[in-house]
Amino acid sequence: MGIVALISWLIAMVAVSVMTYKLHHKRKEAVANEDESLLLKIKYKQNVVYTLVVSIAIIGASVIYYFFVKNTVYESHFFQWLNLFVRWIHITFGIAWIGASFYFVFLENALNRTKDVRNELAGNLWAVHGGGFYYVEKYKLAPKKIPKDLHWFKYEAYFTWLSGFTLLMIVYYFNAKSYLIDTNVLDLTPFQAIGISSISFIVGWIVYDQFCKRITNKIAFIISMLLFVVFFAWFYSQVFSGRAAYIHFGALLGTLMAANVFFVIIPGQKRMVAAALKGEQPNPEDGKAAFIRSYTNNYFTLPVLFVMISNHFPSTFGHTYQWLVLLIITFGSAGVKHYLNLREKEQLSIWVFPISILMLLAAAYVTAPTIKSEGCEEQVTTTEVHAIIQNRCVTCHSSKPTDKVWKVAPNGVKYDTEEQILNLKNKIFQRVVVSKNMPFANQTKMTQEERDIIACWFNQQLKK
Repeated sequence: MGIVALISWLIAMVAVSVMTYKLHHKRKEAVANEDESLLLKIKYKQNVVYTLVVSIAIIGASVIYYFFVKNTVYESHFFQWLNLFVRWIHITFGIAWIGASFYFVFLENALNRTKDVRNELAGNLWAVHGGGFYYVEKYKLAPKKIPKDLHWFKYEAYFTWLSGFTLLMIVYYFNAKSYLIDTNVLDLTPFQAIGISSISFIVGWIVYDQFCKRITNKIAFIISMLLFVVFFAWFYSQVFSGRAAYIHFGALLGTLMAANVFFVIIPGQKRMVAAALKGEQPNPEDGKAAFIRSYTNNYFTLPVLFVMISNHFPSTFGHTYQWLVLLIITFGSAGVKHYLNLREKEQLSIWVFPISILMLLAAAYVTAPTIKSEGCEEQVTTTEVHAIIQNRCVTCHSSKPTDKVWKVAPNGVKYDTEEQILNLKNKIFQRVVVSKNMPFANQTKMTQEERDIIACWFNQQLKK
């Protein structure tokens, strides 16, 4: 199989190299003939081909390497570094995309629309940054002449989604039994779970897109989106593990954001540019649709960012009503973004910010652990807890893990000695007793009685 992958990769690389060579000569001809229209098209094709070269080189090399290390001691090491590399790419492009979204919504909110504004302009803005002064103008539709070096903001969105979906496959699809499926929630096969995951993104986009196209009343649209968000937060919690449910909710919002760019914003902008190049007036509906989608993307950003870091906080996704906690944080963080947008417009709502903060504080309150006092009459020793952890946890959390996936202790957390257990008692209490998401997917079958013993031990340790 590895040889087949290697041959396929080499064929693909040769094909793309030939395309690159031909485009290079066409670009020379376009420059010689001063054909600006053809030169722009060739530049676009070269960017696409360059992306293909890099993607095929990296993905192909990774797949080939995987086939040669599969079922060896290097397999888990390979996935760890693949996870790191793709996560790094995802965060980098995500920062660029969200930064652009924040900046352009700020521009829209902060534009001077009245003072010394020319008729063809929607507004302008003076700014200072990095020791320099900047002056930005926004046209109502388009300038009389489209500049040659017009910059497009789209690849940040595309690569954020592509890297995010790749990360979803690496972490959740390749290890579906461990990360995606929780048999206590729903007993699924990996094929079924992955199918539900993929289809949910497609269905979510179709429903959301129809809302945007058909619901013209602002209040009705907001109510529809609230119901949409509530349904998917609840639905994912009924199908996947807690951690996977949160990631899928964020992946759904990220999919809507990227699809907005790919299917609505960029096509509309292309039609506007094409019309302007022909000397025609662009269709204002294209600009309006792109603006609405960009603005809704802006409100999705903070909830998506929370989901990206949520897997580090099991008190949220490990809660009994995890979907409700997710909704509280989603609405609270979206409220904070709304407040910031209002401030950029120099508007003030005295209720938006405090209500949003109260919602976020409510999430912290409802996820707080309860102190167990019943059934703790007898003193529980660290030695007893050590025995439980040795039986249930050290397959992963030890200096020499025996787990099939984890060959190195996750996050460097080890429970080999009683001293290590005492030093990490707060983490053990949170993960084993409060969220109950450890042992991971309860693969070692820790019982509720054992969790209760650890709870009593923790509470007794606090009194010492």
